[in-house]
Amino acid sequence: LPADRQDTPGAAQALADSLIDLVEAIVNRAPEKFALARSPEDVRRNHDAGLISLPMGMENGAGIEDDLANLKHFYDRGIRYITLTHGKDNRICDSSYDTTGTWQGLSPFGEQVVAEMNRLGMLVDLSHAAPATMADALRCSRAPVACTHSGARSVTDHPRNVPDEILERIAEADGIVMATFVPQFVCAAVRDHRVARRAESARLRERYPDRPERRRRALREWDGLHPAPRASLADVVGHLEHLRAVAGVEHVGIGSDFDGIEEVPTGLEDVAAYPALFARLARAGWSEPELRALAGGNLLRVLRAVQAAAG
Repeated sequence: LPADRQDTPGAAQALADSLIDLVEAIVNRAPEKFALARSPEDVRRNHDAGLISLPMGMENGAGIEDDLANLKHFYDRGIRYITLTHGKDNRICDSSYDTTGTWQGLSPFGEQVVAEMNRLGMLVDLSHAAPATMADALRCSRAPVACTHSGARSVTDHPRNVPDEILERIAEADGIVMATFVPQFVCAAVRDHRVARRAESARLRERYPDRPERRRRALREWDGLHPAPRASLADVVGHLEHLRAVAGVEHVGIGSDFDGIEEVPTGLEDVAAYPALFARLARAGWSEPELRALAGGNLLRVLRAVQAAAG
């Protein structure tokens, strides 16, 4: 959900409902291929039946708006995890991208949201959250939490990634961190290039405020002199290895974010490249049981634990 929807009453909730309608329509159009999954058991049954599971989550809890009753509404519609925030602070908590620090972690309402998600059996997702939010959520939650698409901060120093002290606490709470493939999150060279390009674009806007075509031409010239680096499969492996070393193999998963990026790492262009990733990890010493856990077993365990803690 776009962060700006939280400023118009009813807008975020309406958009969330429309997106749930869209997922349900996909299943209704192709029931021989897809099925909804509201539990780990559904995932297993769908897999055994040869169907692709479509579990539903909400990225940005802005759809809850100011009413905890909306959590039950979305649970009843099939939402089983919520990413508490996205690109800026919302009414629940602080975002990793927003330097405002509105709440210094969870808001008082955000603490209620986490408690109600625990009661319902909804997984708390801390990707996009500021470290202070992560720490608060770990303090408040009585069920395991997740970072569904994040990297390791000590491998690539990007604000979207998870610091080691949080990785350790997520593991202690029996949660999971799922490694993303987003190039600027997994590769420092890509991150640095993007920072430099944004700085150049800002400089050009200041120099040519009324000449957009001149700005575009100058930025193209800058691009020619500063070719963009590419992230690679090896970068993702580096994050997975670090997550395993710090959090333990039972607390690591894969959260590619293929549906949210326009650029992909070399060697991980789409899901057809997953065997290459697993082969690389096997060569690095990951056992077959560990790879099975990485591929989905760990996430299913966390979801079962969240269900067991409900009520």
